[in-house]
Amino acid sequence: MLQPADRRNFMRHSNIMVDVGKWPIFTLLSPQEIASIRKACVFGTSANEAIYITHNDEVFVFGLNCSNCLGTGDNQSTIVPKKLEALCGKKISSLSYGSGPHVLLCTEDGEVYAWGHNGYSQLGNGATNQGITPVQVCTNLLIKRVVEVACGSHHSMALSADGDLYAWGYNNCGQVGSGSTANQPTPRRVSNCLQGKMVVSIACGQTSSMAIVNNGEVYGWGYNGNGQLGLGNNGNQLTPCRVAALHGVCILQIVCGYAHTLALSDEGLLYAWGANTYGQLGTGNKSNQLSPLQIMMEKERVVEIAACHSAHISAARTQSGQVYMWGQCRGQSVVLPHLTHFACTDDVFACFATPAVMWRLLSVEQEDYLTVAESLRREFDSPETSDLKFRVDGKYIHVHKAVLKIRCEHFRTMFQSYWNEDMKEVIEIDQFSYPVYRAFLEYLYTDCVDLLPEDAIGLLDLATSYCENRLKKLCQHIIKRGITVENAFSLLSAAVRYDAEDLEEFCFKFCVNHLTDVTQTTAFWQMDGPLLKEFIAKASKCGAFRN
Repeated sequence: MLQPADRRNFMRHSNIMVDVGKWPIFTLLSPQEIASIRKACVFGTSANEAIYITHNDEVFVFGLNCSNCLGTGDNQSTIVPKKLEALCGKKISSLSYGSGPHVLLCTEDGEVYAWGHNGYSQLGNGATNQGITPVQVCTNLLIKRVVEVACGSHHSMALSADGDLYAWGYNNCGQVGSGSTANQPTPRRVSNCLQGKMVVSIACGQTSSMAIVNNGEVYGWGYNGNGQLGLGNNGNQLTPCRVAALHGVCILQIVCGYAHTLALSDEGLLYAWGANTYGQLGTGNKSNQLSPLQIMMEKERVVEIAACHSAHISAARTQSGQVYMWGQCRGQSVVLPHLTHFACTDDVFACFATPAVMWRLLSVEQEDYLTVAESLRREFDSPETSDLKFRVDGKYIHVHKAVLKIRCEHFRTMFQSYWNEDMKEVIEIDQFSYPVYRAFLEYLYTDCVDLLPEDAIGLLDLATSYCENRLKKLCQHIIKRGITVENAFSLLSAAVRYDAEDLEEFCFKFCVNHLTDVTQTTAFWQMDGPLLKEFIAKASKCGAFRN
């Protein structure tokens, strides 16, 4: 029998690290803020709201703030993250959101908090006024330790550690599972066919609800106009009804799109049913499916599926890490699972979902693992692992011959000219300064350059000597950003000397645009004769000396 903890472990092991920067809203944050993020979720009708939890367990929100869904206590939008003091230190473990939107979450201690849109009592507080700050949901839940939450468009569900399921909010189609269509103002236990059964997983479509019990059976209730309950008909269900077509199949994971459902079995088999207007079932056509249909049968074992009630897109990841997507992909209908180049299903939603929300609370916790690029960056100038030193201006820089040979033709040629026994352990460099040569070697490890514009001139000289064209371009960009009236002629002279045509043209135009001020600088009068004559002639042709 599958326990709630087993299911959560299954989902945790399915997690692949992902970059939150792929979601447009996170481009508002600084690199330092991005690096602080441990968990995050993008939500809202236009993916214009976000919440994130830091490594210090602080909670921040930013975005449009529709219906007070940021929980900041006001109705003001913000592009600067604001801290939610009420949630800091609460150790958020599960989070979901509705279409209002309203936000629902639970903590590791099993507490449930809600805020935002509340027109149908989806916050579970018995009222219908908007929740402007996070408030704990108390009715019937104070004595329970909630381990998972889920939201439809305007209804909410919470699953306790002992397998009890509670639902509340909008109930026009029976999505609360109470046996009527009256809205449910506070959490009510969902029973009927679930009485005596342990629920281990839950999911919500816009106005439908799904649950898995510990023997792998699936139950559905609520709106069924597109067959999203998988019952073989399109009649709404006011109470939970078992999906009989999955008899004998043990389901581990279930997710809901706007009006379709995906289910994954313990054998890695994928089933789909419900609305198919955009091909979101992956059946090769756009016909709705009233009962579960197995898809991706010719593919390898599926280990994770993804969908979200605010979108018509589906995604799946296989055992070998291949990620497929189908459905409404940026407005285009993809009717069969399409193999992507993504590493995780989350990337599908960042790049192709409409809106570009997250389908789950995303974990971006750093593992004790470094990529090749990160490992190289760390080992630059490391005395412990290096096998070669450069001495520049009396200072040592520790490097690795293999890295230099791989990254730079100049060093490859240099090292090949030595017999192994003749290879020096220390190489003296006297034609370049220490900051310049260190920046060059660090560039070979990181692909980045961090130098002041004045030092970038020396690095431009080195890049020209070593025929490093990409580095040459990077230097030119740095120099352009640092040009001033005082150094413009010096930079122009350097550009001419190092045959940097793009930089030369940039410096020339700057000098012409600031001609009066530039001609009064020391650098102008120290320029050598031929270059000065060439500048005056070229500036004259541009009309720089006209009255």
